Amino acid sequence: MLLADLGAEVIKLEHPSGDETRGWGPPYAGTESAYYLSINRNKRSVVLDLKQKADLEKAYAIVRKSDVLLHNFRQGDDKKLGFDLETVKKINPTLVYAHISGYGSTGPDASKPGYDLLAQALTGFMSITGQPDGAPTKVGVAVVDVLTGLNAALGIVASLYAQKVQGERVREVETSLLEAGLSGLVNVASNYLITGQTPQRYANAHASIVPYQSFETADKPVAVAAANERQFAAFAKAVGRTVWLSDERFNSNGKRVENRATFVPLLQTILLEKPRAQWLDLLETAGVPCAPVNSVAEVLETEQVQARQMVQRCPHPTIPDLSLVASGLKLDGQATPLYRHPPLLGEHTEEVLEELETEDG
Repeated sequence: MLLADLGAEVIKLEHPSGDETRGWGPPYAGTESAYYLSINRNKRSVVLDLKQKADLEKAYAIVRKSDVLLHNFRQGDDKKLGFDLETVKKINPTLVYAHISGYGSTGPDASKPGYDLLAQALTGFMSITGQPDGAPTKVGVAVVDVLTGLNAALGIVASLYAQKVQGERVREVETSLLEAGLSGLVNVASNYLITGQTPQRYANAHASIVPYQSFETADKPVAVAAANERQFAAFAKAVGRTVWLSDERFNSNGKRVENRATFVPLLQTILLEKPRAQWLDLLETAGVPCAPVNSVAEVLETEQVQARQMVQRCPHPTIPDLSLVASGLKLDGQATPLYRHPPLLGEHTEEVLEELETEDG
């Protein structure tokens, strides 16, 4: 979908039973799940059964005309279905061949199926998420799935550019939930490699910056990110505690991290004295980075989200008043266009196959 948002012509090949995410509900809009609708705009759907020779030949005809092939077959299934690199290279020698898996194409786990929950568990995401005295917790969205898609899209774009610069040649792009998830740990994994100490859960706090977390106020929670000493000085002044700037326990970020257990409760007591709106006004005026802890409903209604056109109306043949969250990219100041609704199952099969026949004719 990311590539389609950027203008690529994307053909989604589906089994006659359909992409299984179509049934990942409730909630549904009509017969389509909200999950499916969120990740399939700007594509065309073609239904083919790759186990049937005639349909496989039709799929090869699409491959022959394509610049990129992306699949997420399990290790070995690509070859069984005739979509391994060696086979498609013969059909289209200049094709960018991209594949996503759970654990990569080599190693003892190469043939295992991959799901975001399992990836968050095995890569350590769950171990660093949640309350310090609670159980490991997965992130509320399929964050490793999202990171893997981003990695795949970037690899595809880089490969297409390399072909343009270096000449046409087969290029293989591979990523997996395991590898994308591990790379997504960034500083947390780096902290372990440098110190040998197992990273802990900090709830909504930060392992290396204090204060950088959410706090309760007199009514609703607020997030504060005083990420440098200048911001902390402004913060201390805004909450009426300039004494902290000379307190040897709190006068540097390193000291505040070391004395987190003392500092955070003191700050929490202060923030409970006023409602969130007052604190946001005080902190923003002082130049301290802060934000309300919004619900999804609240953030989608904010003026900033609306100003950035992050919710788009999507005309759909069976779902009236369908809205979708837009791409996170802007090109020349404009939102990427929403030019196709998430396709109905097999909606474009005849259209695409007729186009191929016309081109071949």
